[in-house]
Amino acid sequence: MSIWCSEMPLAQVNDALSPTLAGRIGIRMTEIGPDFLRATMPVVAATHQPMGVLHGGASVALAETVGSTAANLCVDSARFACLGQEINANHLRPVSSGTVSATARPFHLGARSQVWGIEIRDEAGRMVCVSRLTMAVVEKAVRVPKEGESR
Repeated sequence: MSIWCSEMPLAQVNDALSPTLAGRIGIRMTEIGPDFLRATMPVVAATHQPMGVLHGGASVALAETVGSTAANLCVDSARFACLGQEINANHLRPVSSGTVSATARPFHLGARSQVWGIEIRDEAGRMVCVSRLTMAVVEKAVRVPKEGESR
């Protein structure tokens, strides 16, 4: 059984990410399954810390990007938006090159909040970082036009 409310193609998701931080550091959504979303990010100079390994902030940016994208695909986007409330991450091993892959799966999909677990792995499948992301599900404001104004 699928958890998704929106069937947005990954190419469209990636196009929306292109002008953002995610696009600037090379994050790309690569796979959507019945209960997960997967993304990749290159481990290059732009995502390194000065010691030449993957920056923890880049790992968190990857985790939040894949988790928040997944969260927003689980709601009616005409009525709701999912916004990050809290994220934590445990960095488990250094990576200096290649590509890392992040997989987001829900722990909780509620009416007002969602909690996602994100695992980031290197090309050998070793766990690099584990993260938990809490999202607020907020109703989009309905704008009522003023008298004489059209929508």
